[in-house]
Amino acid sequence: MSNDPYEILGLSRTASQDEIRKAYRKLAKTHHPDLNPGDKVAEEKFKAISSAHTLLSDPEQRARFDRGEIDATGQERGWAPGGGGYRDHAEGAQGFRYSAGHFSEDDLGDVFSSMFGQQRGFRRRPQGPARGEDRSYTLAVSFADAVNGGTSRITLPGGATLDVKIPPGIEDGQVLRLRGKGGEGHQGGPAGDALITIGITPDPDYTRDGNDIRLTLPVGLKTAVLGGPVTVPTPGGPVSMNVPAHSDSGRVMRLRGRGVKAHGKHEAGNLYVTLKIVIGPTDEALETFLKSWTPPDAAAKEAAS
Repeated sequence: MSNDPYEILGLSRTASQDEIRKAYRKLAKTHHPDLNPGDKVAEEKFKAISSAHTLLSDPEQRARFDRGEIDATGQERGWAPGGGGYRDHAEGAQGFRYSAGHFSEDDLGDVFSSMFGQQRGFRRRPQGPARGEDRSYTLAVSFADAVNGGTSRITLPGGATLDVKIPPGIEDGQVLRLRGKGGEGHQGGPAGDALITIGITPDPDYTRDGNDIRLTLPVGLKTAVLGGPVTVPTPGGPVSMNVPAHSDSGRVMRLRGRGVKAHGKHEAGNLYVTLKIVIGPTDEALETFLKSWTPPDAAAKEAAS
């Protein structure tokens, strides 16, 4: 797989932030580990997709990558591309002394020291305090936590754990930045950040439509005909709702404020309940009644004929 973040997401270098977000969400749903248990190939693809999205969704990091200042992992490049090779590198800011015909012993020591340093770390270790590296992670979040907010725990590669506060209304593919939770700084410099890409686990009952939620609710025949109270499961807990008499399948009822929890400048969304009439078990009395019952429209047709 290519390590170019644009190629990984299938985008051109002029892609907008909205195009980047949509491409990530589409690919993440295909390769998410929760949807491909035990599939190591899908897991590696998901890691690459998440890393590419993390870099390109950060305008500053994306601009630095486009200028060739950092590579696809966010690391500083050894030297700026497009130059004249080793000679330009030698005569640049690194301060190596170069002459047309020979090197002095001191020159050779400096050059080889620099070359081996580049091979070990692909960049020279900065002198003095320097900020630590940003580190990218993925976190699967339940539908309920994405709607209501909550706290999820992520296990870091070294075995340590990190509690991540999930704000209500978070969306699939959104990246949370935890300041100072990345790599340690160098020589007293500040720590880098942890970049957490959120993957929302689909729910078998609910679907999300912006800040609203939709649910299909089975209702018994008696309740549909006579009306009555029913209990509606919502992400925030069960709620009682009254079904009007003579309700048909497909009728949509609204529970105001029972959708995505209010967050920022957004009011709480609504929960839209679609009724689905189910007959359930029948007894002899009901069967006898139905055999002798003539629907009103059928009776009207018989009278007209």
